Amino acid sequence: MRLFRTLCLVALLPALFAGCAGSGQVRNIFPPRASIQQLSIQPDGNWKLQLRVQNFSNVSETFARIDAKVEIAGQLAGNVSAAPNLRIGPESADVVETTLAPSPATRQAVAAPGGGNVAYKLTGTIVTSDPKGEHKYSFEGALSPVPGLSGVLR
Repeated sequence: MRLFRTLCLVALLPALFAGCAGSGQVRNIFPPRASIQQLSIQPDGNWKLQLRVQNFSNVSETFARIDAKVEIAGQLAGNVSAAPNLRIGPESADVVETTLAPSPATRQAVAAPGGGNVAYKLTGTIVTSDPKGEHKYSFEGALSPVPGLSGVLR
């Protein structure tokens, strides 16, 4: 009888441990990204940028800092920084606003009358505080004038 109980216990142990090992969510942390959702030319010539911050991870992340070098039409427009302390859910996105005093050449490229699409590039770092991380990123896209909204590109 003792041998039978021992064999049963030995046979049940792997099943018990297999049940424990499968519990809990696997945390997949992927590098986030920022892109320009909207650029609005302000009356003073500066730009208001809406940066779309994307969380590709399967867990929520708190975005502590976003730094980026902004290039417009192949020329350096300037640098932007934001400290939003923004929590974004898993596989979601949100918008952070910041301003930029652009270089004269890029200001002219964006404000050109009858202009079409304008290529842009963001290169920088996104710092998350929960979970902690520092992620380098680069994104290239294009902005188009919004019909009916003077000085707004998306």
